[in-house]
Amino acid sequence: MAQPSKEPCKKQACDIQACLSKNNFDSQRCRRVIELLQFCCEECDYKSTHCGSVAGLLKQIKK
Repeated sequence: MAQPSKEPCKKQACDIQACLSKNNFDSQRCRRVIELLQFCCEECDYKSTHCGSVAGLLKQIKK
């Protein structure tokens, strides 16, 4: 039986890093994975260390 992760949004944060690296750090091209991190953070009440950066990323894609 799998144990719940201590860092519930780690996968989404890693997906964002991979997307940004692949897309020359253009946050607009990674909108979907950023939104997935936001959703994860909302689901876990922002109780993941990976949720601290989501606000800054959201500001970048809303320009």
